[in-house]
Amino acid sequence: MARRQVNNSDIARRARFSRRSLLGGVTALGGAGLIGATSACSRVSVEDGHDGGHLLERLRAQKTVRLGIAGEQPYGYIGTDGKITGSAPVIAEHIFKRLGVPNVQPAPTEFSSLILGLNSQQFDMVAAGMYINPDRCDQVIFADPEYQMLDAFIVRKGNPLGLHTYADIAKKNARMATGTGYAEIDYAKAAGVKRITTLPDQLAGLLAVEQGRVDVFVGTAVTVRNVIRQTKSTKVEGTAEVTPHVRNQKTKKMEPVIDVGAFAFRSSETNLRDAFNRELHKMKSSGELLRIMRPFGFTKEQMTNITAKEKCQP
Repeated sequence: MARRQVNNSDIARRARFSRRSLLGGVTALGGAGLIGATSACSRVSVEDGHDGGHLLERLRAQKTVRLGIAGEQPYGYIGTDGKITGSAPVIAEHIFKRLGVPNVQPAPTEFSSLILGLNSQQFDMVAAGMYINPDRCDQVIFADPEYQMLDAFIVRKGNPLGLHTYADIAKKNARMATGTGYAEIDYAKAAGVKRITTLPDQLAGLLAVEQGRVDVFVGTAVTVRNVIRQTKSTKVEGTAEVTPHVRNQKTKKMEPVIDVGAFAFRSSETNLRDAFNRELHKMKSSGELLRIMRPFGFTKEQMTNITAKEKCQP
């Protein structure tokens, strides 16, 4: 992506709302008391994971788990006070305390590097709201998803091009932007969108729409709602939720997609994944999961009982 000039107001806004310090997430922690551990933590070999792995026992011994995050609000990022926050790290902190691991330590990286970083043992799990799809299931294993999600668009105030679906973007030959590595790239291509730009995050997307450099920024519905609300922009608006469609390779028909986000683990670490899953299901059943996620913009409609196994099927 080419370097661009920004005016002074943009610089000030980016200082307040940078990708890894976005938008007051610390206040959403409430009583969770989530703290990013700062103590050093050596890498742990998991090559003996043929029997389900022993990483959980080792994490208990070292009392710290390293979470791979991508600096994306509201899923996993560093808050304005320098501490890890977001829906996924908060959930992980609750679960790991119950598993006997009291501390969580952030390992920020680019979204596109999360799976590589996990498999090269730079961190112990991915806590970034990562969508489950068959390609990723070939590289990692997932807990059952904690949420389901549709998309939404950031457009100029009044939506002058009338962009409400991916098909609208293609029909109007609109200039679309989305995040690097986002699933929305494939959804746009499936709809015939030709002019696609990738940007670092949703704030960069909002600014690009404000300044007229793109016509629409596409992201998850909760991300779009949050960035518009928290920047208090008067130049843009968010659309209603958008259902993406992809072509079924068997029937050749375009079918709707509801994405789900989940925690990812190395394929050898089934014991850790299963223990994590058991606690996650308890939180779903009690309603605790929604209570934790609601301050980050999630709603009851985004809770899900879809399983990772279902979403891993091609």
